[in-house]
Amino acid sequence: MASNSSFDISTGADLQEVDNAVNQALKEIQQRYDFKGTHCTIEFDRDKAEIRLQADDDFRMKSLLDVLQGRLIKRGVPVKNTATGDFEAATGTSVRCTVTLTQGIASDVAKRITKAIKDNKAFKKVTASIQGEEIRVTSPSRDELQAVMAFLRAEDFGIELQFGNYRG
Repeated sequence: MASNSSFDISTGADLQEVDNAVNQALKEIQQRYDFKGTHCTIEFDRDKAEIRLQADDDFRMKSLLDVLQGRLIKRGVPVKNTATGDFEAATGTSVRCTVTLTQGIASDVAKRITKAIKDNKAFKKVTASIQGEEIRVTSPSRDELQAVMAFLRAEDFGIELQFGNYRG
């Protein structure tokens, strides 16, 4: 009897790369002319996987977000896994915003992914099971697993999917 091959589907950002991107963004706003004399800050809370931004007004907040997202993209952090909160008024005209990083697949998204795999009639012997914040996909055919990966890359679940732990 043939043994089953499997792989895991997960999501998340490398927190060290996020930290590097935040530091680069801070250096950039210190050097840019349009940020001279302003009180714009970026703070990264590694434990909560949140980036807190504070700027003098809405326009500078949008510029600050652009700088941060540009640095995240250059560091290879999937921007699709970030959720930007609403701008909150702080003291005076200053504005705050929180960017939350997605670490792990939420249960409702995991259910949608497993349902999409099971509903696709092309995958006859593929099984998908939710294991915490990951999804394990198994099949006796490696070709079928490759087809599942291609299918999931073509779909949009609102997060960046990562495929790992491939066992043949």
